[in-house]
Amino acid sequence: MTPQEITAILDGEPVRAFAWLAAAARLGFVDAQLAYAQCLLSGRGCAPDPQAAYRWFDTAARAGSAEGLNMLGRCHENGWGTPRNDATAAPLYRQAAETGLDWAQYNYANMLARGAGVAKDMEQALHWYRLAAAQGHAKATNLVARFLEEGWACAPDPEAAAALYARAAEGGDFRAQFNHGLTLARAGDIAGARDWFQRAIAGGTSGFLISAARALATFPQPELRGLASLARQRANGAA
Repeated sequence: MTPQEITAILDGEPVRAFAWLAAAARLGFVDAQLAYAQCLLSGRGCAPDPQAAYRWFDTAARAGSAEGLNMLGRCHENGWGTPRNDATAAPLYRQAAETGLDWAQYNYANMLARGAGVAKDMEQALHWYRLAAAQGHAKATNLVARFLEEGWACAPDPEAAAALYARAAEGGDFRAQFNHGLTLARAGDIAGARDWFQRAIAGGTSGFLISAARALATFPQPELRGLASLARQRANGAA
């Protein structure tokens, strides 16, 4: 069963798709096992069952799936179907990252940057973010830009940071969209900044939107400062 076939199944009616994936997973199709586990985790076409999701991610990982290893790491990091344990999550991310999986590289870099489950190591975090960014991973690209802007584990390079923020923003990462907006605002492009701030607000999570609202409220330009109320509304589910 190919990834394209899995996508076609997932595009169908959720309960029927879940039944198809369950059958394919039991026949040993690894991509189906991953998709089936995701359905169990999110409750798509079924009642959520994180413990069963964990077991199927583990089955896929044992079959050699880097995505399965990465998702086992996510389960241990977030307590999905298993107790939270950063010390277990980090080596799973590392193992998957070493196969070249961009999401695992990003997740392992996050653990290194926070010192979660491993010793904090900003140089190694930057290394793994850069590997993921080289594959077009927008969130990792945004964080490479942040390292360059702040001079974390590297020489500060504002111009390179600005270019990477723009690339990650175009890639759809809402934090990068906000950071790109900040860069444009500092350069005097208020219209451009407003456009990117609006995009970030449209896609941001509640916690991000609360922080964004605080930052936007400090702008002297009314067209930017006025976006703070929009961010607060979206954070509260009112927009």
